[in-house]
Amino acid sequence: MTSFVLDIALLGFDEFSTRQGLDARTLLEEAGVMEGRTDLPLSGERFAALLELASRRSGNALFGLQLGLQQGLSALGTLHYVISSAHTVGDALQALIRYFPTHSNGAELRLEQRGNQAWLLYDVIDANVSVTRQTVELAMALGTKIMESLLGRAWKPQELLLRHAAGARLNTYRSLLDITPRFDSAVNAWVFDHALLTHSLGERDAGLQVLMKNHYDELAYLTLRELPAHVQRLMRHGLCDGQASVEHIAGQLALSPRTLQRYLQAEGTHFQALLDDTRQAMAKRYLCDSTLNLTQLSALLGYTSLGAFSRAFTRWNGISPQKWRQHHRNGLLAAPQTHEVSPP
Repeated sequence: MTSFVLDIALLGFDEFSTRQGLDARTLLEEAGVMEGRTDLPLSGERFAALLELASRRSGNALFGLQLGLQQGLSALGTLHYVISSAHTVGDALQALIRYFPTHSNGAELRLEQRGNQAWLLYDVIDANVSVTRQTVELAMALGTKIMESLLGRAWKPQELLLRHAAGARLNTYRSLLDITPRFDSAVNAWVFDHALLTHSLGERDAGLQVLMKNHYDELAYLTLRELPAHVQRLMRHGLCDGQASVEHIAGQLALSPRTLQRYLQAEGTHFQALLDDTRQAMAKRYLCDSTLNLTQLSALLGYTSLGAFSRAFTRWNGISPQKWRQHHRNGLLAAPQTHEVSPP
């Protein structure tokens, strides 16, 4: 599984890194996280690697924890409006759990009742992320900020369980969280009195609640008719990074590759056809508008060699890309139009 997290997860990263004596741009480049991608999700694996790298370079074992405490609810983007518009704490947490995959699909949130206790559990489920301390501690910091926003002074957790070993002195954790975590636990979880779930959040903006719920329902349940066009958008964004495989695209949509193929088939297409159409449209655009050489262009489109790109382009157009570019420059071809599958 290849996971994503929305770019809002980097909120405040630059400023916090600077205060830690780090150069944020250097860290982003080394971790393979591109700057300025505010409209695109980040690789979950690279995001986790970025936090671990920042922790090592700064010598601050609690980098993720402190960043999460600084970010607070703002790191959830508009999702925090869904949470804050719920009627009870329990409703808010259920909404968070339901829509969390639209924010990040590489981690799992669960809410369980164990006796008179409630357990809000968090786990990284992306198998490609091998080191999770910073990611988990950032998430648990966001968890306490969420609960503080909902309950105020009534938020008094009974335990904080963490699967990893302590990265710093216990009293340092306690000074930041007002609780000493229990490390090397079987799970990552905030544990609190189950009765807090029934705590009323008072009068809420019903109109805003409906609006935001509908918005996240659309994100969480993308209609089949919209799926081919959405898949092509993800392909265009991922091709240059080598992240346009069926496994990667399916992971971004929180689907298995087989399920994605089945949904596309129901719309009269398939993954390879969409990939070919996307590559063909991008190739023509670059051949017209850029001075990239063909080797650079083939890499940009995700081909392993210039030969593979040339054969594909010739199959699509009956002419090699080099001759196509020459003909276009000589005015022998009409300006190409973007070729994208439209919803039926």
